Amino acid sequence: MEIRRATTVAELLAAGHLYDEPPRKVGVPPDEAWGRAARFLAAPGHLMLIAYTEDGFPAGFVYGIEMLHPDKGAEMCLYELAVDESRRRRGIGRALTEALVAEARARGCRGAWVPVDTDNEPALATYRSAGAADEGVFAMLGWTFAEGG
Repeated sequence: MEIRRATTVAELLAAGHLYDEPPRKVGVPPDEAWGRAARFLAAPGHLMLIAYTEDGFPAGFVYGIEMLHPDKGAEMCLYELAVDESRRRRGIGRALTEALVAEARARGCRGAWVPVDTDNEPALATYRSAGAADEGVFAMLGWTFAEGG
């Protein structure tokens, strides 16, 4: 397995089977998917690492956002981790998590954190195996906007 930073739109789209929704939705022009991927790559602080099998298959990804605080400095938020269902329980998630944490250290971040549902045992086990410590229970509230808004 090899873990590399995604730097091209083609890499992001090739990993589309790992996303919650396909990057090319029915009824959405292909150039819109390319535009979203290009916007992601151009966004400061956004980082996607993709794990590839020996034959070049994108088996998983981790997505982090480096966030700057005026009083705390930089921190890395592990925003999303996904591993292809047929490749789970082989250490790919842990390896991706460790790679993101190493990148956070290399960037000079003071720490990293991940929001995770308290009943998501596979995710909790993965993050703990990569060295994360429990910091307590919290509530996450959100707003949903119309597509593109």
